[in-house]
Amino acid sequence: MNSENILEVKNLKKHFPIKAGVFQKVVGHVKSVDGVSFNIKRGQTFGLVGESGCGKTTIGRTILRLTEPTEGEAILNGKDIFKMSNKELQKIRPNIQIIFQDPYSSLDPRMPVGEIIGEAVRQHNIVPKSEYREYILKIMEDCGLRHYHIDRYPHEFSGGQRQRICIARALALNPSLIIADEPVSALDVSIQAQIINLMKDLQAKRNISYLFISHDLSVIRYISDVIGVMYLGNLVEMASKEEIFDNPMHPYTKSLLSAIPIPDPEMKMDRTILEGDLPSPANPPVGCKFNTRCPECMEICKKEDPKLRIIGNNHKIACHLYNNIV
Repeated sequence: MNSENILEVKNLKKHFPIKAGVFQKVVGHVKSVDGVSFNIKRGQTFGLVGESGCGKTTIGRTILRLTEPTEGEAILNGKDIFKMSNKELQKIRPNIQIIFQDPYSSLDPRMPVGEIIGEAVRQHNIVPKSEYREYILKIMEDCGLRHYHIDRYPHEFSGGQRQRICIARALALNPSLIIADEPVSALDVSIQAQIINLMKDLQAKRNISYLFISHDLSVIRYISDVIGVMYLGNLVEMASKEEIFDNPMHPYTKSLLSAIPIPDPEMKMDRTILEGDLPSPANPPVGCKFNTRCPECMEICKKEDPKLRIIGNNHKIACHLYNNIV
């Protein structure tokens, strides 16, 4: 493992069985994630973007082993998470945390904020009992929460404050990697900016790495260092955010970028409108999975599945349009 990387994901697959009949026989598989590889460097943010149903959230949950992988590796600080026993997994849990999409449903409504943030702190013995309350108050302060919030319940907070509680809960265990699964998609735009700025500040202070999952390219552009674009369970393009936004190469990436709203009513955008719906991951098209919607589809696209390869400036792309480029 490269010492610069905190996480290396290699050929990750997650296939969910389709069962039918009286005896629930397996008749097929939903290929939610179908061979994804990427690295996350220490102190950096890897943005994972794509439309709903492409497998972004499944990647995050599988890395955490909230769902078991079908195949592949997830190497965290030199150790494969997928090969760990439950006892070994328990030990590394504080090192890798998650912020869920819905801040309300991910908080126990019967527990006060102090208990929500501190439950895992006690479980993993992060600090001595004598320092416990002071430690929780410090974490809350770092996340923009007041001291008097410690005894309040989730229903007494706004959406933005609830997400701050979720961030504080993750931060309390001193993780080196946080998986943020669309953490601002349920919030108002002004609150989104506050939460993103908070995450960036915490990253700078604590050298945290993020796997930031989102469908919002504007948010991804602001927070990410490297961006991976997903389509139907596969990465189709991966590069630095500057490369992705200044020099998009895959037709799917171009269509996503063309859909970003511009805050100027008089400015006309040259939008790429994709025809058709996202194919089923249970029965993906032969060849390139994007060929049924691609405006630049060629004959080879319907026969051969393109592999992700580097095309200059560490820009990776899976597209037959660039077969002749070295």
